[in-house]
Amino acid sequence: MKLKDIANLIGGEIIGDGQLDITGAAGISDAKEGDITFLSGTKLLNELKNSKASAVIVKGYVKGLEKPQIITKNPHYAFAQLLSRFYVKPHPCMGISKNAFVSDTAIIGQDVTIYPFAYISDGVNIGSGTVIYPGVFIGKNSSIGEKCLIYPNVAVREGVAIGSRVIIHANAVIGSDGFGYVFEDGMHQKIPQVGGVIIENDVEIGANVTIDRATTGNTVIGKGTKIDNLVQIGHNVTVGKNVILVAQVGIAGSSKIGDGVILGGQVGVADHTTIEAGTMIGAKSGAMGEMKRNVYSGMLPMPHREWLKAMAVFAKLPELYKKVKELEEKIGRENGRH
Repeated sequence: MKLKDIANLIGGEIIGDGQLDITGAAGISDAKEGDITFLSGTKLLNELKNSKASAVIVKGYVKGLEKPQIITKNPHYAFAQLLSRFYVKPHPCMGISKNAFVSDTAIIGQDVTIYPFAYISDGVNIGSGTVIYPGVFIGKNSSIGEKCLIYPNVAVREGVAIGSRVIIHANAVIGSDGFGYVFEDGMHQKIPQVGGVIIENDVEIGANVTIDRATTGNTVIGKGTKIDNLVQIGHNVTVGKNVILVAQVGIAGSSKIGDGVILGGQVGVADHTTIEAGTMIGAKSGAMGEMKRNVYSGMLPMPHREWLKAMAVFAKLPELYKKVKELEEKIGRENGRH
């Protein structure tokens, strides 16, 4: 692929030889001759100068760099486009395997692929271009939109509605029972979980994620949200649009996560919590109550700047404790003389 064609594809301006042949895309340290790479800041500039990459995508022209450059407003996104172009191949339509079970009442769109040992229940609706990998279970009356990828051993329980262009990675469970019990007669009595789950368009769900069905109503995952591996989302939770949930986040029932929220790894969200749109919460923090838009850190979350100050004090606690003890002893001696 000529460098000028890449520039046209990503909407960039070439500085250098537009006729240069590019055969792949790679990171700065991994690139070899013929590859194009990207630089999104100045941190790796020295490494870039020693890279074997034949060309680079940059945000602004880099003086003294003896490589052709393509200038574009978002080099990282442009690089992602090239990875798709060079390496991500479209899934060919393989049709429906004779070793898959597909109910006679299921509605299957055009160019759908269903691999062996998938199980498609009564009343299921699958949109055109969707791929169902081996071992997937789709429960009764669930629907899956167009051009979805459902990877091996995913379980989609009954009454789940999944939009279009959704990716669900291996072993995820969508629509498991919500964790609802009431204590009566000396036992935890199960509360029937009769609601559903709605997954909107362009959501990606990582491996081993669990999203519980609602007690009544629906658990909702908003359009464009990206969920990392090993995340747990409880019953009746509403997750907004374009949210990022990093690995091992746990969200308890009936919580509301606003649009564009980012929760770092292992963040725990207590039940009935509301997190305002645009909020960021750092790894291993606890979230509860009503959290206004801010950047939070810490097990007992507080604004990030205050947390940094508190951590600075925390590191000095042994020294401060020693000084307090010395002052107490000094005061005690002075009081004894009076």
